[in-house]
Amino acid sequence: MGKWYENAVFYHMYPIGMTGAPRRNESQETVHRFQDLMKWLPHIKSLGCTAIYIGPLFESTSHGYDTKDYRMVDRRLGDNRDFKNFVEKAHEMDIRVVVDGVFNHTGREFFAFQDIQKNREQSQYCSWYKGINFGWNSPYNDGFGYEAWRNCFELVNLNLWEPKVREYLLDVIGFWIDEFDIDGIRLDCADCLEFSFMEEMRRFTNDKKADFWLMGEVIHGDYSRYVKPEMLDSVTNYELHKGLYSGHNDHNYFEIAHTIRREFDENGGIYKGLRLYSFVDNHDVDRIASKLNVPEHIFTVYTLLFTLPGIPSIYYGSEWGIQGRKEGGNDDPLRPAVDIEEALQHPDNPQLLEWVKLLGRIHSQEPALSDGRYQELLLTNRQYAFARILGEEAIVVAVNNDDRPAELYIRELLGGKSWVSLVDGQEGRPQDGSFRVTLEPGESQIYKLK
Repeated sequence: MGKWYENAVFYHMYPIGMTGAPRRNESQETVHRFQDLMKWLPHIKSLGCTAIYIGPLFESTSHGYDTKDYRMVDRRLGDNRDFKNFVEKAHEMDIRVVVDGVFNHTGREFFAFQDIQKNREQSQYCSWYKGINFGWNSPYNDGFGYEAWRNCFELVNLNLWEPKVREYLLDVIGFWIDEFDIDGIRLDCADCLEFSFMEEMRRFTNDKKADFWLMGEVIHGDYSRYVKPEMLDSVTNYELHKGLYSGHNDHNYFEIAHTIRREFDENGGIYKGLRLYSFVDNHDVDRIASKLNVPEHIFTVYTLLFTLPGIPSIYYGSEWGIQGRKEGGNDDPLRPAVDIEEALQHPDNPQLLEWVKLLGRIHSQEPALSDGRYQELLLTNRQYAFARILGEEAIVVAVNNDDRPAELYIRELLGGKSWVSLVDGQEGRPQDGSFRVTLEPGESQIYKLK
């Protein structure tokens, strides 16, 4: 039997944004906003999601990635007991919980950095950070310089070659597992982390929890350098993310198909057998509803998210078409406050919400969509069909991004078996070696061969 994450559908929660918490953590008061986050769990379950990625969670100064205290839930959201209750409730609903691990850098209010500010050369923590130099100065006029993540000087780069830093971070992970019973960690900026540290983390978490999931945020490069038994279970598939929206905007399904061939084709796919983390938007990129030139294409985009190889993830609110674009360097429009009860009573796009629910049910009921090998069946600029084959069963997916109906002739599979639509229940059999399918503009079909 496979690990739980191999068949998962994730729901991505950015709690500081979705609860409407202040963007700066300037109050000493603890506000118990986890009560609001708890209200999302039935909705998440109704989408067919089996896991939540929630974060950042731990005490920080502003957006959550400038960590101040790794052992304390951000007071803008609640306290440690609140988060423990949240995980317990999710587990009762058979939903796993994965948190953000921000291990490349800390905020300036983290105790080790503050000790350097106070004690300078005499601080025992000088080796905890990269580039500490008392002959330089920082933009904050600290009287010393340091290496910052992408020159964002509120984020101070940790020195992961320092054994005491590794020991501290592994102890933190152990605390999260023991105290909250989390099921995995999404590693922020994994492409900046030392490989040997991630390998050490893998060994540590294996000993703590055999099915603990480690997923890395990686944008560019060779994903297979990270995803391997001795390191990570998965990474973010930004290559597919780009193809999913631009392949629709350019009416160019060749881009998506080429990406999938390159990554997962059974004959030479460079990531064949790997379970990459698929998404159409997240807290760092524009909402999918704001990126598409043709709004109706959002239906076929989600069809491909749920049926192409990968572990699908939904970013909160995008399942009913929330809009949002970055404003320069401001990510707040991507991370709006949402009253879940009000939003479900009046969703922006109720048809999309129902479509995503259907896709979630189909994904949970059809193992081929998680475990099946990929085979391309038909490809034009505006039409695309493929199969996910598992043993003697197969799922065939067909999509049309044209502005007019399209008639597709999809070659048969598995010895001429009949098929039934998992969307509308229509049945049929192949004729002359192919299925004949007519798709309306922006329509998707998902067939099961039987």
